[in-house]
Amino acid sequence: MEEEEEQPTGTTSLFPAFVQHPPPQIFPSGSDNSAAASGKWLSNSSFTIDPSVINDAVSKYNLPDDEEEEEDEVEEVRKSKLPPQYERVPSDGNPSSDEERRMKNTRKKKRRKKEEPGASYAYAATLSSSSRKQGVSKWASSTSNEKNYYFDSRGDRDNLAFGCIYRMDVARYKLYSSKKVSEQKYFRWNKRVGRLEGDNDIDALDTNLRSGGRYWSAKYAAIERHKNLKRLQIHAPSNGARNVVADYIPLLDEISDSGPVSSVAVVEESWEDKVLRKTKDFNKTTRERPQDESAWLAFAEFQDKVASMQPHKGARLQTLEKKISILEKATELNPDSEDLLLALMKAYQSRDSIDVLIRRWEKILTSNSGSYTLWKQFLRVVQGEFSRFKVSELRKMYANAIQALAGACIKQHRQADPSGNATPVNPATVQLELGLVDVFLALCRLEWQAGYQELATALFQAEIEYSLFPPLVHSEHSKRRLFEHFWSSNGARIGEDGALGWSSWLEKEEEERQRLLHEEASNVVEEGGWTGWFEPLSKTNEIEMPESATEGDAVVEELDDGSDAKDAEEKDDIESLLKALGIDAASEGDIKIQDTKTWTKWSEAEMARDFDHWMPLRRNSDGVSRDDATADAEDDEQLLSIILYEDVSDYLFSLNSVEARFSLASQFIDFYEGRIPQWTCTNSSSWVEKTLSLESLSYSLVEGLSKVHDVLNGQLSNPASISLEILLNNSDDSNMRSNMMKFLRNAILLCLKAFPQNYILEEAALVAEELSNTRMNSTSFSVTPCRALAKTLLKNNRQDLLLCGVYAQREAFFGNIDLSRRVFDMALSSIEGLPLDVRPNASLLYFWYAEVELANNPSESSDSSSRATHILSCLGSGTRYSPFKCQLSSVQLLKARQGFKERIKMLSSTWARGMVDDHSAALVCCAALFEELTTGWTSALEILEHSFTMVLPERRRHSRQLEFLFNYYVRMLYKHHNELRISKIWKALVKGLQIYPFSPHLHNALVEISFLYTSPNKLRWTFDDHCQKTQSVITWLYALSFEMSIGGPTTEYVDFSRGRWRMTNCTTR
Repeated sequence: MEEEEEQPTGTTSLFPAFVQHPPPQIFPSGSDNSAAASGKWLSNSSFTIDPSVINDAVSKYNLPDDEEEEEDEVEEVRKSKLPPQYERVPSDGNPSSDEERRMKNTRKKKRRKKEEPGASYAYAATLSSSSRKQGVSKWASSTSNEKNYYFDSRGDRDNLAFGCIYRMDVARYKLYSSKKVSEQKYFRWNKRVGRLEGDNDIDALDTNLRSGGRYWSAKYAAIERHKNLKRLQIHAPSNGARNVVADYIPLLDEISDSGPVSSVAVVEESWEDKVLRKTKDFNKTTRERPQDESAWLAFAEFQDKVASMQPHKGARLQTLEKKISILEKATELNPDSEDLLLALMKAYQSRDSIDVLIRRWEKILTSNSGSYTLWKQFLRVVQGEFSRFKVSELRKMYANAIQALAGACIKQHRQADPSGNATPVNPATVQLELGLVDVFLALCRLEWQAGYQELATALFQAEIEYSLFPPLVHSEHSKRRLFEHFWSSNGARIGEDGALGWSSWLEKEEEERQRLLHEEASNVVEEGGWTGWFEPLSKTNEIEMPESATEGDAVVEELDDGSDAKDAEEKDDIESLLKALGIDAASEGDIKIQDTKTWTKWSEAEMARDFDHWMPLRRNSDGVSRDDATADAEDDEQLLSIILYEDVSDYLFSLNSVEARFSLASQFIDFYEGRIPQWTCTNSSSWVEKTLSLESLSYSLVEGLSKVHDVLNGQLSNPASISLEILLNNSDDSNMRSNMMKFLRNAILLCLKAFPQNYILEEAALVAEELSNTRMNSTSFSVTPCRALAKTLLKNNRQDLLLCGVYAQREAFFGNIDLSRRVFDMALSSIEGLPLDVRPNASLLYFWYAEVELANNPSESSDSSSRATHILSCLGSGTRYSPFKCQLSSVQLLKARQGFKERIKMLSSTWARGMVDDHSAALVCCAALFEELTTGWTSALEILEHSFTMVLPERRRHSRQLEFLFNYYVRMLYKHHNELRISKIWKALVKGLQIYPFSPHLHNALVEISFLYTSPNKLRWTFDDHCQKTQSVITWLYALSFEMSIGGPTTEYVDFSRGRWRMTNCTTR
């Protein structure tokens, strides 16, 4: 031990610059010396070396005065730790402290020079070829240094020598070693892996690292997962006042001298210790705050983590029982909490059978019949249990749900307005009615997917007539009686030609009845005198009955003959169809068809039949009754297409809020694949339900996926991939859907009576008119297909500015830009003469006009940007609009910019109260677009970012207008992505996906940006992380489209996506 202390040169240094062997010679005496020098040079124990060894090694070299002062400070610190020593005070005065320090430093310098005269060698000579790899002889710019010290001001020379970070300089970590581990075990561990701590720069080092493993290897991962491994846990001080749920945000002084930093506790605990500590904390929290739902849910969620660490099934079942008991206690204390009830039923689903689970659901729904969230979850559970799946049973459950929710809506409406006056509906009732509409849409989707398409269409017709066009009747019983009369008559229903609406039909029916009564009253003649011979009624019947019976028998025979001939003809058609498909009907039933074309033809024939049998048949007024028809077995198939009042009466309900009625109309258009603009926020339950129940891709999704496919294929050198929308929508059925588009157009035009001047429905009607007249999406028409319909609508209401804008956009879409400009100019010039309640719509019109001008010339010509700037300046300055003639002056631009600032400032107060509409969002977009055209994209982004701060974050999640504004912000970022940093764009996209996880626009931008700037693996990690947080079908669609477009692992990814899609649908339905 004494010899080791006397030879400090044997200790290895931390950094290679301070080697502790003699400087390498220029002409080595032998290879052994060089090998030994190389071994000493590359030796490095670890980064856990004692700092005193470093100081002793450094003290041998002549370093600057700053380092000597640091050394003195270290020595003073060491002396302060020693016990105090007292010396005799000399009689004469001591020199000053500065003189003493100077003399001390001088003596040290002289002593070092005497002890090691050759220590001041050149710095570059230290880094010789013996310390580097083969082929690296010296530093890139190594020269002899005459000084005794060297300042490394040009960075690490290893990077120049190796072209990258020297791997031996990278720290290697080990697990934290507990003090409770015995020294013998710790010594054996260090002895086994100690060879990895040296700086032996040889190729065998990689093998050793792979065998021993780094901190991310499987061996260390297994140790990390072990329950007995103790970890350092940092616990902040618990403050109960901060966790109390309140209606305000307390102002706490978090940065204080005696703050939480000084009282942070560092505890070493294993997994079992953590379970005990967390359980104790949760018990304390739930006792102190039993009404805190989040605490109970966190306690139950923690049991899932405990169960995941249990190796045995019995232990996991015991943990599940504990979780159920926790949630039962929580629901006892909070019986009205929907989140706790859903968590409890989910826990029951993991333990109980389906029969027991349904009984528990029925018990909960009996006491919470007005909760649409519980009803939707219950219907998903029942609909996802395929062993008990029956359409008839599900219809009964849907009928119970609709009647219970409708009764709750009526009860809340009466409580809010006992007088029955038309007052604004409270938000709670609006949300309940929106949930009721979602349940009704789920029923229609079930009927359509089960094959009862006529019933689904009839349900839509009945509910829209019942809710959107009701007569002025106060009693619900009288309303149902009048609707039964309407449904049983021959009156045209919504979507059919000549449909007027239920209330208009009743008025017309009443006018017709009054007219007939008036005619009968005018034809009555005063009775008197002899009126001729009178024959008894019985005698007349005796004479006429045989004739009528004979005629009836003849009619029945003719019908029977016709039906037999029809059945024979259908039978022949079926046999001929089977023969055409290559199937012999007379052969055995277990024959196998090997040709895939046969199945393709069969599928096409079934699809054509579906498109022909989606409209319900109407029963003739002189037809037979239902009982007589059911007795006739030959008319069973036709009877299924006849929907009577009894088939729809259990699913009728009234809607009082405008939001719920508009949601019903919009989802009806979306159900029949009409092209409608985004009518709700993607976070709404309606949008989520629609995406979870997709049978085929909607037009908006197909458009986004095709855009992504085109962008990816345009950047690839060998685009040999397949588009996802081609696989899912490979049949051209536009000609089959022409009748459906006509039905949809008629229905939307009738809905415009209930929602006048609604530009979303107007655009859907014009697009439906285009699709009913054209077979494909072609823009090469000289005459726009919807021009006649648009002119008819404008003649009926010339004050509808938004209809002018929608029609002008359709003209520009088909390439008629001159006609589009004339329509826009006419609408904007007539704003001053319109009523005051119509003028706020002008902001949308200005924005559409500017967008059309910029889209018309994608090359950003001066004429296009000048026209758009002129249009936006008229809105900002508030001047009367005039068509574009010349460039704007700087004064006009300044006036318009100031006007936009003042208008946006006025919006702050209204947006703070949550009153965000389409016109205000369009105004912000106009201001941002004006700044982009005049100043630059920086000012435009600042305006959009400032507008987001005017609204609370939670309100942004449920606002369609703010989501449109954020999508516009992302589009502007993507437009200028060459001039922006990728970090700014990526941060905006990630934040947007956190707020709107179901938005197709954000997924589209994410794929395009990541393809340009990042690797495919990073995008896959982003998709995986997003799917772990939120189960989104949109994410899986875009991930699958990305893999297919770049030619990635398509087969495995498709199979995996199918499995996840099935799992998602089963767990959410």
